[in-house]
Amino acid sequence: MILIQRLILIISIVVLPIVLNAQTTNTKKWRSTEKDSMQSAMMMFDDGNYLMALPFYENLYNQHPNEMFLKYCYGKTSLYRSDKHAIALQLLDEVYQKNKKAEDIEYDLARANHFNYKFDEAIALLDKYIANKKTAPEKKKKAEQLKQYCNNGKILYAKPTGATITNIGNTINTKNDEYAPVISADESIMIFTYRGIESKGGLQNEFNEPDKYGVYYEDVFQSVKKDGTWTTPSPIDSVNTNTHDGSIALSPDGLYLFIYRDIGDDHGDIYMSSSISGKWSTPKKLKGEVNSYSWDGSCSITPNGRTLYFSSERGGGFGGKDIYRATLMPDSTWGNVINLGDSINTPYDDDAPFIHPDGITLFYSSKGNNSMGGYDIFQTRMNWKDSTFNKGVNLGYPINTTDDDIYYVLSANGERGYYASGKAGGQGLKDIYTVYPGYVGKKPSIYLVKGTVMSEDVPVGSTIIVELIDKETKKFGEFTSNDMTGKYIISLPSGGKFKITYKYKSYPYKTLDVNTTSLEGFDEEIFNVNFKNADTTKLAIVAQEPKKDSVVAVVTKTEQPKKDNFVPNNKVQGLTKDYSAKYGHISAEGLVFKVQIAAYRTPKNYKYTHLKGLGAVENLLLDDGITRITIGGEFKTLGDAYEHNKKVINRGQKDAFVTAIYKGKRVYLEDLEKMGIFVQN
Repeated sequence: MILIQRLILIISIVVLPIVLNAQTTNTKKWRSTEKDSMQSAMMMFDDGNYLMALPFYENLYNQHPNEMFLKYCYGKTSLYRSDKHAIALQLLDEVYQKNKKAEDIEYDLARANHFNYKFDEAIALLDKYIANKKTAPEKKKKAEQLKQYCNNGKILYAKPTGATITNIGNTINTKNDEYAPVISADESIMIFTYRGIESKGGLQNEFNEPDKYGVYYEDVFQSVKKDGTWTTPSPIDSVNTNTHDGSIALSPDGLYLFIYRDIGDDHGDIYMSSSISGKWSTPKKLKGEVNSYSWDGSCSITPNGRTLYFSSERGGGFGGKDIYRATLMPDSTWGNVINLGDSINTPYDDDAPFIHPDGITLFYSSKGNNSMGGYDIFQTRMNWKDSTFNKGVNLGYPINTTDDDIYYVLSANGERGYYASGKAGGQGLKDIYTVYPGYVGKKPSIYLVKGTVMSEDVPVGSTIIVELIDKETKKFGEFTSNDMTGKYIISLPSGGKFKITYKYKSYPYKTLDVNTTSLEGFDEEIFNVNFKNADTTKLAIVAQEPKKDSVVAVVTKTEQPKKDNFVPNNKVQGLTKDYSAKYGHISAEGLVFKVQIAAYRTPKNYKYTHLKGLGAVENLLLDDGITRITIGGEFKTLGDAYEHNKKVINRGQKDAFVTAIYKGKRVYLEDLEKMGIFVQN
């Protein structure tokens, strides 16, 4: 075995310089460890494992920078890492200047120029390569495709979209690989694929055996957002194995995680895990027709949980990977698989679908259409009437680059896109980035209803049924709240009337009516449910088109409330009581309520020991020159402020009252009616 390895090394060192027409390498000056590294690198190179060979060639080149064959090997392997494209261009150009007859050097140098946005230089090299009679037909076909990428790139690169791309930071990103981010609709959870020193199993060979020359396999990591900041990610142990486990989709409510797993005998399949119980379950392979005997590797689920978009290499498509749609069947399997057609799919690879929580905006990656190189990210929208999609639109530069751009997701409110890139200047290999704005055309319209479900003040898992109210009532979807936290998220599209029914054991149902027929853009409502004996609740929400100085969401409440025995001490308190009964749950952007306990024009010392424990006491100076003393901070709704006001009054502050502040100015409650903010259904 040792003899064979030495023979491979001798052949590698002697033949390559001849091919490159370079001087014979003087290996007598090489240390034995360097020769071992060269041997390992050449075996990987010969097998096409360029990324594995790259660090070996990089180290050798740094020790022997004048060796032409090392320049060639290091330059060629650098084509496969986007943060090495600059060095690839430099080294391959030096090789080309020495020997223009080196095998495929014009094509490799054209790739390097293309990666570095030197499109004209790349096209000139490709024309020579294609015109060469010795170039094989299959190689000419690849060169023609690269030439088309260059022509597309010239157009897109010349007209950047103005999108801002920002590294998400070193809390998430490390010197290793982080990619394929997926998020919940409210961006409270991010799950992504990690590949590095913390991977389960460590360095392994292709047989999943420990190997110091092996590679790290993919694992799934999770981070949650607290106070607007992503926390340190941790591996999801119940999901990760010693094989490849990659995150590919997360349901909008954050309760269902889809992963890709390749166990070596089925070309890779899609699995699903759930966190309804409070922790992620062991993933199970999807049942039905989604997984096949071909590669099935990425997916995305609609907000109602009834449609799955996925990519597959199964036969009968347009070529390579295609994107399909599957429907959840009555027996909980996936069936009725349909190819999305040629408005999406091309003769090349089409992959990584992401259906936005609005249910109609689809993002995906394609090597066809007008891609500027490898995978580009495209956006399309579905026609409600026939469920067909419009032709995909390229998101443009700088979101798309000359390298692969794939696995893209957009937040529910449309503010941020997330994806991974290996661009230079990052924390390490592939990093996760945020994109703003992350869409083309009109901003997606969506209404989020979220909150906590409790029973007798304890979080519970309840069944939540959503119905679409049209000419006839149709089931839109069925959801659940988390068993441990009681939290839930429901994503509703614009253009409909919905009824949400909350069910838990034998308690009376809770219902919520939501009207999004005039919704434009993003809005959300927090609706907490507490099941108690002899308590019924019905709410109605109307999502309206935003207008200047007007409310976006109007909420009214009719229920069997606890009797309010509070007796007002003055006219203002009485008015607050009446308005709270009618408009207590209405909120609007820029509108806050405060409980006022005093006011003065000149500074005074005010004692409030009798109000201890009711919140911070603050001075509020408005533009009328009067300083108001308030207690308890800001309240988003009049109802919450009214309840706090009663507590203050019961402590002896008999003249305390609620004051409304809209965009920094004090307004009377009557004015909120006139302005259209207080509207009763």
